[in-house]
Amino acid sequence: MVSEIARKLRKAPTSAEKKLWSELRKLRSQGYHFRRQHPVEGFIVDFACLSQKLIIEVDGAQHQLTENAKADAARDDRLSWRGYRVLRFGNGLIRENLDGVLLEILAVLGAVAKNE
Repeated sequence: MVSEIARKLRKAPTSAEKKLWSELRKLRSQGYHFRRQHPVEGFIVDFACLSQKLIIEVDGAQHQLTENAKADAARDDRLSWRGYRVLRFGNGLIRENLDGVLLEILAVLGAVAKNE
């Protein structure tokens, strides 16, 4: 069931997800393999680099609503408890400052790699 939902989500990405995915795929040459709309611990995450236990979520405006923000925080806590690092970026930030988003992702990946 979860994999079917993930498959549907992969077929209908948001424009921000498309833009970020295009860049994350390029990181493979640096040894970082990302999956998109991937099931992790019962959740479907936007992007995951499983070898580094890094999850990247692309958030639309609905994630700013109190109820959704609480659900996101609980989800992030559960994933963190399982050893994952979760980064969240808003659609607008990806559209307006993709270079900054990528720098933050690379900084986290570099920090994780150094700690191994």
